[in-house]
Amino acid sequence: MTGGAWLASTAIQGQTKNLLREQKDGIEFTSDGLLKGVCDIHLHCRPDSRERSVDEYSFMKNAMAAGYRAVMFKSNDFSCHDRAYIIRQALPGAECFGSFCMNRAHGDKVNVFAAQKAIETSGGLCRCIWMPTLDAAYQYQSEGRKEKGIPVLDDNRQVLPEVIKVMEICAEADIIFATGHSSPEECIILVRKAQEIGVRRIVVTHANSSIWTMTFDQIKRCIDLGAYIEYCYLPCLWGEGTKMPQYQRQTIKEFASFVCIDPTRSFISTDLGQAVMPHPIKGMRNCILKLLAEGIPQSDIDLLVRHNPAWLIGLTYH
Repeated sequence: MTGGAWLASTAIQGQTKNLLREQKDGIEFTSDGLLKGVCDIHLHCRPDSRERSVDEYSFMKNAMAAGYRAVMFKSNDFSCHDRAYIIRQALPGAECFGSFCMNRAHGDKVNVFAAQKAIETSGGLCRCIWMPTLDAAYQYQSEGRKEKGIPVLDDNRQVLPEVIKVMEICAEADIIFATGHSSPEECIILVRKAQEIGVRRIVVTHANSSIWTMTFDQIKRCIDLGAYIEYCYLPCLWGEGTKMPQYQRQTIKEFASFVCIDPTRSFISTDLGQAVMPHPIKGMRNCILKLLAEGIPQSDIDLLVRHNPAWLIGLTYH
Protein backbone atom coordinates (compact mmCIF):
# COMPACT_ATOMS: atom_id res chain seq x y z
CA MET A 1 0.00 0.00 0.00
CA THR A 2 2.84 2.39 0.86
CA GLY A 3 4.55 1.63 -2.45
CA GLY A 4 1.30 2.16 -4.31
CA ALA A 5 0.70 5.49 -2.59
CA TRP A 6 4.23 6.62 -3.44
CA LEU A 7 3.77 5.68 -7.11
CA ALA A 8 0.43 7.48 -7.28
CA SER A 9 1.92 10.55 -5.60
CA THR A 10 4.82 10.58 -8.06
CA ALA A 11 2.48 10.21 -11.03
CA ILE A 12 0.24 13.04 -9.83
CA GLN A 13 3.24 15.32 -9.30
CA GLY A 14 4.43 14.57 -12.85
CA GLN A 15 0.97 15.22 -14.30
CA THR A 16 0.76 18.52 -12.41
CA LYS A 17 4.12 19.66 -13.78
CA ASN A 18 3.03 18.75 -17.30
CA LEU A 19 -0.26 20.60 -16.88
CA LEU A 20 1.44 23.73 -15.56
CA ARG A 21 3.94 23.65 -18.42
CA GLU A 22 1.16 23.27 -21.00
CA GLN A 23 -0.87 26.08 -19.43
CA LYS A 24 2.18 28.32 -19.62
CA ASP A 25 2.80 27.34 -23.26
CA GLY A 26 -0.83 27.94 -24.15
CA ILE A 27 -0.54 31.65 -23.33
CA GLU A 28 1.93 32.08 -26.17
CA PHE A 29 -0.34 30.75 -28.93
CA THR A 30 -2.55 33.52 -30.26
CA SER A 31 -3.62 34.06 -33.85
CA ASP A 32 -1.71 36.72 -35.80
CA GLY A 33 -2.64 35.44 -39.26
CA LEU A 34 0.60 33.62 -40.04
CA LEU A 35 -0.83 30.22 -39.05
CA LYS A 36 -4.42 30.85 -40.09
CA GLY A 37 -5.77 27.86 -42.00
CA VAL A 38 -2.69 25.66 -41.43
CA CYS A 39 -3.14 21.87 -41.42
CA ASP A 40 -0.38 19.81 -39.79
CA ILE A 41 -1.13 16.17 -40.54
CA HIS A 42 1.94 14.50 -39.02
CA LEU A 43 2.83 15.27 -35.41
CA HIS A 44 3.27 13.31 -32.20
CA CYS A 45 1.65 14.03 -28.82
CA ARG A 46 0.95 12.30 -25.54
CA PRO A 47 -0.31 9.73 -24.67
CA ASP A 48 2.42 7.74 -26.37
CA SER A 49 5.12 5.19 -25.65
CA ARG A 50 7.77 7.88 -26.16
CA GLU A 51 8.06 11.14 -24.25
CA ARG A 52 6.29 13.99 -26.01
CA SER A 53 6.24 17.74 -25.48
CA VAL A 54 2.46 18.15 -25.18
CA ASP A 55 -0.69 16.06 -25.00
CA GLU A 56 -3.25 15.89 -27.81
CA TYR A 57 -5.98 17.82 -26.01
CA SER A 58 -3.68 20.67 -24.98
CA PHE A 59 -2.14 20.79 -28.43
CA MET A 60 -5.55 21.06 -30.06
CA LYS A 61 -6.45 23.99 -27.79
CA ASN A 62 -3.18 25.68 -28.70
CA ALA A 63 -3.66 24.99 -32.40
CA MET A 64 -7.17 26.47 -32.41
CA ALA A 65 -5.89 29.57 -30.61
CA ALA A 66 -3.12 29.93 -33.19
CA GLY A 67 -5.59 29.76 -36.07
CA TYR A 68 -4.98 26.22 -37.37
CA ARG A 69 -7.59 24.70 -39.66
CA ALA A 70 -6.95 21.06 -38.79
CA VAL A 71 -4.59 18.53 -37.24
CA MET A 72 -4.02 14.80 -37.78
CA PHE A 73 -2.24 13.06 -34.93
CA LYS A 74 0.17 10.17 -35.39
CA SER A 75 1.21 7.54 -32.85
CA ASN A 76 3.65 4.83 -33.89
CA ASP A 77 2.14 2.32 -31.47
CA PHE A 78 -1.41 3.26 -30.60
CA SER A 79 -4.61 4.40 -32.26
CA CYS A 80 -5.36 8.10 -31.97
CA HIS A 81 -8.48 8.45 -34.14
CA ASP A 82 -10.57 7.26 -31.19
CA ARG A 83 -9.07 9.96 -28.94
CA ALA A 84 -9.79 12.57 -31.61
CA TYR A 85 -13.46 11.68 -31.20
CA ILE A 86 -13.29 12.50 -27.47
CA ILE A 87 -11.30 15.70 -28.03
CA ARG A 88 -14.01 16.93 -30.39
CA GLN A 89 -16.61 16.44 -27.65
CA ALA A 90 -14.56 18.59 -25.29
CA LEU A 91 -13.56 21.23 -27.86
CA PRO A 92 -16.49 22.16 -30.11
CA GLY A 93 -15.23 23.18 -33.53
CA ALA A 94 -11.98 21.25 -33.24
CA GLU A 95 -10.99 19.77 -36.59
CA CYS A 96 -8.76 17.00 -35.26
CA PHE A 97 -8.26 13.61 -36.84
CA GLY A 98 -6.27 10.48 -36.13
CA SER A 99 -4.35 7.85 -38.04
CA PHE A 100 -3.16 4.28 -37.61
CA CYS A 101 0.34 2.78 -37.99
CA MET A 102 0.93 -0.86 -38.91
CA ASN A 103 3.60 -1.53 -36.29
CA ARG A 104 4.42 -4.47 -34.02
CA ALA A 105 1.86 -3.47 -31.39
CA HIS A 106 -0.70 -4.80 -33.89
CA GLY A 107 1.13 -7.95 -34.94
CA ASP A 108 4.19 -9.15 -36.82
CA LYS A 109 2.75 -8.31 -40.22
CA VAL A 110 0.47 -5.67 -41.70
CA ASN A 111 -2.83 -6.24 -39.87
CA VAL A 112 -5.81 -6.00 -42.24
CA PHE A 113 -8.34 -6.57 -39.45
CA ALA A 114 -6.89 -3.71 -37.39
CA ALA A 115 -7.04 -1.40 -40.41
CA GLN A 116 -10.70 -2.25 -41.01
CA LYS A 117 -11.59 -1.62 -37.38
CA ALA A 118 -9.77 1.72 -37.46
CA ILE A 119 -11.96 2.78 -40.38
CA GLU A 120 -15.11 1.61 -38.59
CA THR A 121 -14.38 3.47 -35.34
CA SER A 122 -17.00 5.99 -34.20
CA GLY A 123 -16.80 9.35 -35.92
CA GLY A 124 -14.95 8.18 -39.02
CA LEU A 125 -11.89 10.16 -37.91
CA CYS A 126 -9.14 7.77 -39.01
CA ARG A 127 -7.93 9.55 -42.13
CA CYS A 128 -4.68 7.69 -42.78
CA ILE A 129 -3.29 4.16 -42.59
CA TRP A 130 0.51 4.21 -42.43
CA MET A 131 2.56 1.25 -43.47
CA PRO A 132 5.04 0.11 -40.77
CA THR A 133 7.12 2.96 -39.38
CA LEU A 134 9.48 2.27 -36.46
CA ASP A 135 9.01 -1.48 -37.00
CA ALA A 136 9.42 -1.43 -40.79
CA ALA A 137 11.70 -4.05 -42.31
CA TYR A 138 13.73 -1.31 -44.01
CA GLN A 139 14.24 0.53 -40.72
CA TYR A 140 15.36 -2.62 -38.91
CA GLN A 141 17.76 -3.42 -41.74
CA SER A 142 19.15 0.13 -41.76
CA GLU A 143 19.74 -0.04 -38.01
CA GLY A 144 21.55 -3.38 -38.33
CA ARG A 145 19.08 -5.17 -36.08
CA LYS A 146 19.01 -8.97 -35.95
CA GLU A 147 15.22 -9.15 -35.88
CA LYS A 148 13.21 -8.87 -39.07
CA GLY A 149 10.89 -5.90 -39.21
CA ILE A 150 7.43 -5.91 -40.74
CA PRO A 151 7.66 -6.26 -44.53
CA VAL A 152 5.56 -4.62 -47.25
CA LEU A 153 7.04 -6.57 -50.19
CA ASP A 154 7.78 -10.26 -50.68
CA ASP A 155 11.13 -11.74 -51.74
CA ASN A 156 10.27 -11.03 -55.38
CA ARG A 157 9.67 -7.32 -54.65
CA GLN A 158 5.92 -7.75 -55.09
CA VAL A 159 3.45 -6.01 -52.77
CA LEU A 160 2.26 -8.43 -50.10
CA PRO A 161 -1.42 -9.53 -50.18
CA GLU A 162 -2.18 -8.01 -46.78
CA VAL A 163 -0.78 -4.66 -47.93
CA ILE A 164 -2.97 -4.78 -51.04
CA LYS A 165 -6.00 -5.42 -48.84
CA VAL A 166 -5.17 -2.35 -46.74
CA MET A 167 -4.88 -0.34 -49.96
CA GLU A 168 -8.35 -1.56 -50.89
CA ILE A 169 -9.66 -0.46 -47.49
CA CYS A 170 -8.13 2.99 -47.97
CA ALA A 171 -9.56 3.23 -51.49
CA GLU A 172 -13.06 2.30 -50.35
CA ALA A 173 -12.96 4.68 -47.37
CA ASP A 174 -11.25 7.36 -49.52
CA ILE A 175 -8.54 8.05 -46.95
CA ILE A 176 -4.74 8.32 -47.11
CA PHE A 177 -2.55 5.31 -47.75
CA ALA A 178 0.92 6.35 -46.51
CA THR A 179 4.20 4.56 -47.20
CA GLY A 180 5.50 4.84 -43.62
CA HIS A 181 9.18 4.02 -43.14
CA SER A 182 9.52 2.06 -46.36
CA SER A 183 12.66 2.54 -48.44
CA PRO A 184 12.58 4.96 -51.39
CA GLU A 185 12.42 2.08 -53.87
CA GLU A 186 9.73 0.32 -51.83
CA CYS A 187 7.76 3.58 -51.87
CA ILE A 188 7.77 3.67 -55.66
CA ILE A 189 6.47 0.09 -55.82
CA LEU A 190 3.80 0.82 -53.20
CA VAL A 191 2.66 3.98 -54.95
CA ARG A 192 2.35 2.19 -58.28
CA LYS A 193 0.23 -0.57 -56.75
CA ALA A 194 -1.93 1.86 -54.75
CA GLN A 195 -2.65 3.78 -57.93
CA GLU A 196 -3.66 0.53 -59.66
CA ILE A 197 -5.95 -0.34 -56.74
CA GLY A 198 -7.67 3.03 -57.00
CA VAL A 199 -6.40 4.88 -53.93
CA ARG A 200 -6.94 8.62 -54.49
CA ARG A 201 -4.95 9.91 -51.52
CA ILE A 202 -1.48 8.35 -51.66
CA VAL A 203 1.27 9.85 -49.52
CA VAL A 204 5.01 9.20 -49.64
CA THR A 205 6.11 9.77 -46.06
CA HIS A 206 8.89 12.28 -45.17
CA ALA A 207 10.76 12.10 -48.47
CA ASN A 208 13.41 14.54 -47.20
CA SER A 209 14.22 12.81 -43.92
CA SER A 210 17.23 10.70 -42.91
CA ILE A 211 17.32 7.19 -44.43
CA TRP A 212 14.07 7.84 -46.32
CA THR A 213 15.41 10.75 -48.36
CA MET A 214 14.51 10.36 -52.02
CA THR A 215 16.28 11.67 -55.08
CA PHE A 216 14.50 14.29 -57.14
CA ASP A 217 13.99 11.66 -59.85
CA GLN A 218 12.39 9.24 -57.39
CA ILE A 219 10.10 11.99 -56.13
CA LYS A 220 9.02 12.89 -59.65
CA ARG A 221 8.33 9.22 -60.42
CA CYS A 222 6.04 9.00 -57.39
CA ILE A 223 4.25 12.21 -58.37
CA ASP A 224 3.76 10.90 -61.91
CA LEU A 225 2.20 7.78 -60.39
CA GLY A 226 -0.31 9.90 -58.48
CA ALA A 227 1.28 10.38 -55.06
CA TYR A 228 1.54 13.42 -52.81
CA ILE A 229 4.97 13.94 -51.27
CA GLU A 230 5.40 14.82 -47.61
CA TYR A 231 8.33 17.00 -46.51
CA CYS A 232 8.95 17.28 -42.78
CA TYR A 233 10.48 20.28 -41.06
CA LEU A 234 12.03 18.18 -38.26
CA PRO A 235 15.31 17.53 -40.17
CA CYS A 236 15.96 21.29 -40.17
CA LEU A 237 15.97 21.23 -36.36
CA TRP A 238 17.89 18.11 -35.37
CA GLY A 239 21.62 17.46 -35.76
CA GLU A 240 24.86 18.55 -34.11
CA GLY A 241 24.32 20.84 -31.15
CA THR A 242 20.79 19.57 -30.50
CA LYS A 243 19.41 16.77 -28.34
CA MET A 244 18.98 14.66 -31.50
CA PRO A 245 22.63 14.82 -32.66
CA GLN A 246 22.63 11.41 -34.36
CA TYR A 247 20.98 12.86 -37.48
CA GLN A 248 22.44 15.23 -40.04
CA ARG A 249 20.74 18.60 -40.09
CA GLN A 250 19.15 19.78 -43.31
CA THR A 251 19.70 23.41 -44.26
CA ILE A 252 16.69 25.56 -45.04
CA LYS A 253 18.00 25.91 -48.61
CA GLU A 254 18.03 22.13 -48.99
CA PHE A 255 14.54 21.93 -47.51
CA ALA A 256 13.31 24.65 -49.86
CA SER A 257 14.77 22.80 -52.85
CA PHE A 258 12.59 19.81 -51.98
CA VAL A 259 9.35 21.72 -51.47
CA CYS A 260 9.89 23.54 -54.76
CA ILE A 261 9.95 20.34 -56.84
CA ASP A 262 6.17 20.39 -57.28
CA PRO A 263 4.14 22.29 -54.68
CA THR A 264 0.91 21.20 -56.36
CA ARG A 265 1.60 17.58 -55.32
CA SER A 266 3.40 18.16 -52.02
CA PHE A 267 2.77 19.23 -48.45
CA ILE A 268 4.72 20.13 -45.32
CA SER A 269 4.31 18.53 -41.90
CA THR A 270 6.33 19.29 -38.82
CA ASP A 271 6.79 15.67 -37.60
CA LEU A 272 7.40 17.36 -34.24
CA GLY A 273 6.28 16.55 -30.73
CA GLN A 274 9.53 15.03 -29.44
CA ALA A 275 10.20 16.16 -25.88
CA VAL A 276 13.65 17.50 -26.86
CA MET A 277 12.41 19.48 -29.87
CA PRO A 278 10.44 22.74 -30.18
CA HIS A 279 6.67 22.74 -29.73
CA PRO A 280 5.06 21.78 -33.08
CA ILE A 281 3.27 25.13 -33.40
CA LYS A 282 6.53 27.00 -32.88
CA GLY A 283 8.12 24.70 -35.43
CA MET A 284 5.43 25.35 -38.04
CA ARG A 285 5.71 29.11 -37.51
CA ASN A 286 9.49 28.95 -37.86
CA CYS A 287 9.18 26.85 -41.01
CA ILE A 288 6.82 29.29 -42.74
CA LEU A 289 8.91 32.32 -41.82
CA LYS A 290 12.11 30.72 -43.12
CA LEU A 291 10.50 29.64 -46.38
CA LEU A 292 9.20 33.17 -46.91
CA ALA A 293 12.72 34.47 -46.26
CA GLU A 294 14.00 32.03 -48.90
CA GLY A 295 11.67 33.62 -51.41
CA ILE A 296 9.10 30.82 -51.61
CA PRO A 297 5.89 32.44 -52.94
CA GLN A 298 2.96 32.74 -50.54
CA SER A 299 0.82 30.87 -53.08
CA ASP A 300 3.15 27.86 -52.86
CA ILE A 301 3.20 27.98 -49.07
CA ASP A 302 -0.60 28.01 -49.08
CA LEU A 303 -0.57 24.81 -51.14
CA LEU A 304 2.02 23.17 -48.91
CA VAL A 305 0.61 23.89 -45.44
CA ARG A 306 -3.06 24.64 -46.15
CA HIS A 307 -4.72 23.43 -49.35
CA ASN A 308 -3.01 20.08 -50.02
CA PRO A 309 -2.99 18.67 -46.47
CA ALA A 310 -6.61 19.78 -46.02
CA TRP A 311 -7.65 17.87 -49.13
CA LEU A 312 -5.67 14.80 -48.09
CA ILE A 313 -7.63 14.45 -44.83
CA GLY A 314 -10.94 14.98 -46.60
CA LEU A 315 -11.57 18.69 -46.05
CA THR A 316 -12.35 21.28 -48.66
CA TYR A 317 -10.15 24.31 -48.20
CA HIS A 318 -11.94 27.60 -47.68
